[in-house]
Amino acid sequence: MNDSSTDSHPARPHVPVVLDVWCELQCPDCRDAQDDIQALSERYGDRLELRLRHFPLEKHRHAFAAAQAAEEAMVQGQGWPYVRAVLARTGELAAGGEPVLVRIADELGLDSGEFDTALIDGRHMLIVDADQAEGKAIGVTGTPTYVVGGERLDGGSSQAGLRERIEEIVDRLLAEEA
Repeated sequence: MNDSSTDSHPARPHVPVVLDVWCELQCPDCRDAQDDIQALSERYGDRLELRLRHFPLEKHRHAFAAAQAAEEAMVQGQGWPYVRAVLARTGELAAGGEPVLVRIADELGLDSGEFDTALIDGRHMLIVDADQAEGKAIGVTGTPTYVVGGERLDGGSSQAGLRERIEEIVDRLLAEEA
């Protein structure tokens, strides 16, 4: 284990390992994966960049709007807290639709009026479309799917062992950087 604070070499800026998390905000598997994502974030801190990537599935009516709302939350600096809050309420979202997305934003202290406007004007639609197209191009078929170090890991069928596999890859990439 290399602790840069005790290393005699001059500090060089580190480049975080990127973990793309292909997610759908009405997906129960994505909801279940949040504990692992939180644990990874806590373990690696700024050495791991978690990137939310959208892959709304047609079977979930409000998934595309939820992805756009998550992008608005990113703009307002509360992306992951918003994602976790929406995933915790997938049943409510399924029943209540877009007003639920705006209400969650309001509960988190975000500018809910701006959320409402963003959902109407579609300002984040291109980001969601681009993520979905890229996901399809690299073989994403369900959510959650992770991409780290060029390796795609499918969590849609089971989360079992995925966090450990992600940790192995991140640890290897961080060691190679050091």
